[in-house]
Amino acid sequence: MEMVLAIAIGVLTSSGVYLLLRPRTFQVIMGLTLVSYAVNLFIFSMGRLKVDSEPVLVPGTISTLANTADPMPQALVLTAIVIGFAMTALFLVVILASRGLTGTDHVDGAERQEAQE
Repeated sequence: MEMVLAIAIGVLTSSGVYLLLRPRTFQVIMGLTLVSYAVNLFIFSMGRLKVDSEPVLVPGTISTLANTADPMPQALVLTAIVIGFAMTALFLVVILASRGLTGTDHVDGAERQEAQE
């Protein structure tokens, strides 16, 4: 299970970096999103993956630390997902406004300058 998760983190990171280096703004935003997903998976994997582990509080039983799931990575990932979704939505609105004002969706505006010359 850890190997599959490590490969998924590597694929997400490499795809995100590839998209970050692209000239169009939408691709850059998707690259940032993929890198943030890779970081979320990495944080989640640091909580030691366990199969059939109990939550922290189970009614009627005494839970020990050996057989419970660690709630901290789960809480961090959940918070990061919400913040990442809000960040992506904000960036997409800014990209749409920038495209409306400049007429290009390139990061440096190179396409618009070439068309004017």
